[in-house]
Amino acid sequence: MRKSHLLSGVLFLLAGITCIIVALVFDTKLNNLLFGVSGALIVPGIMGTLKYFYWTAPKNKKKYAERLDNESIELRDERKEKLRDKSGRYAYLLGLVIISISIIIFSILGQLEVIKNTNLIVIYLGGYFIFQYVVGILIFKHLDNKY
Repeated sequence: MRKSHLLSGVLFLLAGITCIIVALVFDTKLNNLLFGVSGALIVPGIMGTLKYFYWTAPKNKKKYAERLDNESIELRDERKEKLRDKSGRYAYLLGLVIISISIIIFSILGQLEVIKNTNLIVIYLGGYFIFQYVVGILIFKHLDNKY
């Protein structure tokens, strides 16, 4: 395993500890968010660091080499690559449908005055929809020209 895995694990851990210290020292409205972010940083930091030490142990080097070989085969498998591409496309299209439905739902809720000030939400979702659509087209054109 590369040293960068250890470094990223330690950095995540330090960032999480920093968030906890900031939340404990300063009394702000963001304390709950800081505690949540600290948990979201500390756990992967600990896991990354432990994985590094586990896989670099002399008794696990052979298992790690086998694992890397299997990952390499899996990543280069044409069938799985095609399935990953197809699943990404379906997720993209499903996301566009969900954004469209959300715009309609928030517009209705705003008109019925169930939620007040839905204009900002609808404008944001509309902008995000346009962004997703345009970026999808640009990425497709870039890949089409590249290959």
